[in-house]
Amino acid sequence: MNHYLSKMRGGATLPPQPALRLVVIAWLGGFLAIAAVGLLTDASNMPLVLGSFGATCVMVFGFPDLPFSQPRNVIGGHFIATLTGLVFLTMFGPHWWSMAAALATAIALMLITRTVHPPAGSNPVIVMLTLPGWDFLITPTLLGSVIVIAVAVLYNNLIKDRSYPKYWG
Repeated sequence: MNHYLSKMRGGATLPPQPALRLVVIAWLGGFLAIAAVGLLTDASNMPLVLGSFGATCVMVFGFPDLPFSQPRNVIGGHFIATLTGLVFLTMFGPHWWSMAAALATAIALMLITRTVHPPAGSNPVIVMLTLPGWDFLITPTLLGSVIVIAVAVLYNNLIKDRSYPKYWG
């Protein structure tokens, strides 16, 4: 039991604080991506904003080199997780256990398909809480994630020492 409890103490050192330049780059990238999604939502009268896109911006602008931040993971992860939530909502209804099963299944499917994107893990929960229709898979999920990635590709490559993405498929 002591060994089990000792694992909860941690012990690693705190990661270093990022350089101010990287903070500013991430701030501006997140601003531009959510501004684009919000502006296009207003202009098109289509819902393109999804709460989990905020966390996606943390990934693609703060940690653009990570596998979780690559377009395949962002778009595929959001799509698979939302699809899973919608399937479970349709089959079982909005219950605590169907929400848990949808989330767990989305995790498994993202792992199997190599499209893990941690922010997308919230999508089945969002689906169960908001009870959207099947069009939620296209707007905001698919189109919104494509817009975020388009901004990430254009913006991240303006930065001298960045190359984004690392891979597409």
